[in-house]
Amino acid sequence: MLRYNTQLKKLVLPEYGRNIQQMVDHCLTIGDREERTRCAYSIIASMGNLFPQLRDEGDASHKLWDHLAIMSDFRLDIDYPCEVIRPDDLVSKPEQLPCKTPPIRMRHYGRSIELMVAKASVMEGGPERDQLISMIANHMKKLSLAVNRDGVDDARIFKDLAELSHGAIRLDPATYHLHQFKEAPAPATGKKKKKK
Repeated sequence: MLRYNTQLKKLVLPEYGRNIQQMVDHCLTIGDREERTRCAYSIIASMGNLFPQLRDEGDASHKLWDHLAIMSDFRLDIDYPCEVIRPDDLVSKPEQLPCKTPPIRMRHYGRSIELMVAKASVMEGGPERDQLISMIANHMKKLSLAVNRDGVDDARIFKDLAELSHGAIRLDPATYHLHQFKEAPAPATGKKKKKK
């Protein structure tokens, strides 16, 4: 009766194929250590024929030995020519990278707004500073509208601006008004109705 590959044992490294896996399984059954080592070298030669880029690179040939150890489920007892991978290295997680940037205080505004507010806070008073503060406040309102479509009160933006600047920038809602942004119209569906 015919046996399909789906009915056979699952391959550990399918890129090498079932024949190489059968060679590795046979190598595990060899009793003599020297004979087993010679068999492993012939398996590595066959694996190198399948992937010549790994075989030809001098220092990359250890990948083939790592793959042989993985395919044998680390049970192959031979004299390896190089240090092979250990089973716990396959499942080890990399070390967590420390986050060097401080957390964003108001995430919906983003880091750029925080940096611009810090820059505007230390500027000397004048028309350039007033224009920068106006642009920052209007952009903050636009960003808030992206999060809250029901509407954003100007007083809320002024309060957030004062908080981000640690009180250095204070705008009066009675005298200062931000732009009124309108919601963009929905894009057309692209289908035109046929005239009758």
